[in-house]
Amino acid sequence: MKNIYMNRELSWLKFNERVLEEAENQEVPLCERMTFVSIYQSNLDEFFRVRVGSLMDQMLLNTTIRENKTNMTAQEQIQEIIKEVKRLNLRKDRAYVELMKKLEGYGVKLIDFASAKADEKKYLERYFNHEIMPLTSPTIVAKRQPFPFLKNEEIYAVVVLETRSKKERIGIIPCSNTMLARLIELPGGKGRYMLLEDLILHYIGSVFKGYKVKGKSLIRVVRNADIDADAVYDEDLDYREFMADLMKQRKKLSPVRLDMSREMDKTVIEVLCRYLEMTPDKVFKSEAPLDLSFVFQIQDLLRKNSELFYERRVPQKSPDFRDGISILDQISEEDKLLSYPYESIRPFLKMLSEAAEDDNVISIKMTLYRLAKQSKVIEALCEAAENGKEVVVLVELRARFDEENNIRWSRMLEESGCQIIYGLEKYKVHSKLCLITRKGNDGIEYITQIGTGNYNEKTARLYTDLSIMTANEQIGMEAARVFQALTKGEVMQETEHLLVAPKCLQSKIIKMIDEEIEHKKNGEDAYIGLKLNSLTDKRIMEKLNDASKAGVQIEMIVRGICCLVPGIKGETDNIQITSIVGRFLEHSRIYILGCGERAKYYIGSADFMTRNTVKRVEVAAPIYSEKIKKQIREIFELMLKDNKKARAEDNEGNYTLKKCVGEAFDSQEMLYQLAYDRAARKMRNNSLLNKEVMKNNENI
Repeated sequence: MKNIYMNRELSWLKFNERVLEEAENQEVPLCERMTFVSIYQSNLDEFFRVRVGSLMDQMLLNTTIRENKTNMTAQEQIQEIIKEVKRLNLRKDRAYVELMKKLEGYGVKLIDFASAKADEKKYLERYFNHEIMPLTSPTIVAKRQPFPFLKNEEIYAVVVLETRSKKERIGIIPCSNTMLARLIELPGGKGRYMLLEDLILHYIGSVFKGYKVKGKSLIRVVRNADIDADAVYDEDLDYREFMADLMKQRKKLSPVRLDMSREMDKTVIEVLCRYLEMTPDKVFKSEAPLDLSFVFQIQDLLRKNSELFYERRVPQKSPDFRDGISILDQISEEDKLLSYPYESIRPFLKMLSEAAEDDNVISIKMTLYRLAKQSKVIEALCEAAENGKEVVVLVELRARFDEENNIRWSRMLEESGCQIIYGLEKYKVHSKLCLITRKGNDGIEYITQIGTGNYNEKTARLYTDLSIMTANEQIGMEAARVFQALTKGEVMQETEHLLVAPKCLQSKIIKMIDEEIEHKKNGEDAYIGLKLNSLTDKRIMEKLNDASKAGVQIEMIVRGICCLVPGIKGETDNIQITSIVGRFLEHSRIYILGCGERAKYYIGSADFMTRNTVKRVEVAAPIYSEKIKKQIREIFELMLKDNKKARAEDNEGNYTLKKCVGEAFDSQEMLYQLAYDRAARKMRNNSLLNKEVMKNNENI
């Protein structure tokens, strides 16, 4: 029987391939295609640091462990990853070369020394001798000079040197220097540039005088970042300081990949690998620069060419909120939904600011995972604490690659008088939950906000997310119980309304899928609609397969990893899976279970990955408002109609762009247009109302 599952790591590489396809897409504006090339590379770096690093650690512990979907060992997975990455990197290199060639038509050209003109070469020589050479820190590896530590993701020039006695030495120069511009502009104002590392590599022989240069290349090391904080934490240590120290340790973990700009002799590569304690199979040759972050500087040079960029999109003002009336009071009247980035995050920020100043507000409780560098959320929480309110904030210090940012915010919050919790011992807290408690005319009132994305003003303009705000008393009381459990270092054991991982989400989802199976067996219509970032939870996938075999119609929009293969006869043939990769990062999670009036709707922070469903604290909220159910259904159906950025997964696990039959339909553009139209309609209605009021006043 054909396997209905796909390996998690290989599925992720298929997602990054879809990112690369956007870089190759001729319909995407040129500078945005450059962004996608850069995203492909940064995605790949993180994948190696986290996932490949984890597999390498697993190999050290036990070489016989097999993953539970395709029965592959860690070694087998790494071998397949390397093969696939080398294939994809060739496409990345071709895409980069094509894009840089097209940029020349807009007056920007990146050159190497060989293609520089005579006067440019003189300028570059002077620039190297006077600006760069004094700041270089060259090293020759020898018995008395050990191989230097190569920092993660930084570029180095490496050279093979031959002494007069015919012995070979390795010389190394760091190329990352904050005092020097990486993009060197050549004189003449003709838009010609050279990368700092290429210039250093060209003149590396003049740094190591007295030696013969036998070979040279730029190199870049990517290091393992997979540290399990809980495995090494000592209860006697201050947790925040422990995490700060752990971040320093992570910078020194073993290499998982070595990128090179040029071919070098096999024996030289083996020597480098021996010094770095890695194997040659993890060495990758790249035609494109080893770090593509400079493309954003090139974009800045071309801002005047608007056709090279996406058309400007500004988050719209939600028409569901009225000006001049308390946000808290409006939520008390009816549930509110915000849809980012199509609608602005401002009503939520205003809600927090109001709560900080409202004399009737008793407490504000929040879980924080990733925040903006300049966070208005933090400002509001600090203000609330300084105004004498109880402010309880769970700051998850283990949010990967945001740990240092969160450590800084936790100190600021604590200094303002907030009570800080640093998460639970065994579980990361990934939920997006905010609870405001205030005194009302009839007793205690709750305003609860539950979202699919982080409390981050920057990503609220770039990621698609949903945020529900409700005054529902049952939801508020259950959210209060969630915070009570968190402050005691516990997890929720049972819930009635919210889905709360790790104990009360997976089991409830499986139960609702079982209910759909029963409806189908009884001859009724049955339906499951899911929008996720990733799907890897085998228990849920097994149950979805059972539902498919029972005849339940299942439609899924899964942006990234998807370990379930649809369309396999007799198994998953009632499952359709779509992935949308476009201008905005698809990030919202929607669960729809059931048909018509009996359909249950949820939005939440949890993907259907084992790490989310049973190893983290996640919260999903039920949608009880018929109006908001209709809004969510509309969003979901528009995404299913996408034939511009949507790729359908076939029964081989491959993704192809949906065929465009009739008019092209980009769901992200359509959702923005709908938000724009709603906001414009509200403004027109307000304008007409104001004119009517003025007319009445004149008559009076």
